[in-house]
Amino acid sequence: MATPDRQATTLALAHALSAAERGLAVLPLSRTKLPALRSPHRDDPDPAGPPCHGECGRPGHGVHDATTDPARIRALFAAAPWATGYGIACGLPPHHLIGIDLDVKTGTDASAALRELALRHLFTIPATVVVLTPSGGRHLWLSGPPDAVVPNSAGRLAPGIDVRGAGGYLVGPGSRTDHGLYTAAPGTLHLAPAPCPPALLRLLVPPPRAHHATPPSAGGHGQGLVQFVLAAHEGQRNTRLFWAACRAYEDGIGPALAESLVGAARRTGLSEREARVTIASAARMTGHRP
Repeated sequence: MATPDRQATTLALAHALSAAERGLAVLPLSRTKLPALRSPHRDDPDPAGPPCHGECGRPGHGVHDATTDPARIRALFAAAPWATGYGIACGLPPHHLIGIDLDVKTGTDASAALRELALRHLFTIPATVVVLTPSGGRHLWLSGPPDAVVPNSAGRLAPGIDVRGAGGYLVGPGSRTDHGLYTAAPGTLHLAPAPCPPALLRLLVPPPRAHHATPPSAGGHGQGLVQFVLAAHEGQRNTRLFWAACRAYEDGIGPALAESLVGAARRTGLSEREARVTIASAARMTGHRP
């Protein structure tokens, strides 16, 4: 466990409370930019079960800990005295924050790539909050409409441009990490996140997924397992697919549901090969032939 840096923790807490006053939900981060509190379920006997998003009432659920309640924020930082920064959850009301991360570590000019996208798709980035990263990159804060779910992505928009949306978070200005301090660009911190230009929003929101009916033999439970896989964010896809496939084979609907699970997994970004290997592993785990 990291040695507490009381001054950095105090400053991070102050900045987090200030962000919460503006309606931004926050959580404590460690110097590695990861959530400071470990999962309370890390020693659970069934780690492949449905993920807990804080329903258990304990802290340690990553971005799901984020809150605007000052008392809750103080309690989270008290539980993590080694925290030296804070994260700002994206996609939540009232701002429905979208973060555009312009990286410089990949050897590409992300700012130039964004300008090229703007010229090609006829939009301009309005005046908004800009956070300067220790590596020389920038985070642009934009607000989205309530009915648009922007997913997290890395390099999908253009090389060097990462997007933080629903289920993601941005490192807040005033946070200290192993690589240095995150700061607000002069003259921008007082601004509200500007509305995302509609043309840019169309690039950020994936097209609607085609509906694929679940085989009749799988029933409502099978449809629920398919939806469980479809709701996976990046980093959860294999775990959710494996869990759903295990449940399907245990309930005797594995063979009937396999193709629908493969289709759902592919729509979350997994390759067909990855999906089939994961489902085959679940079949073997539950004592069935894939």
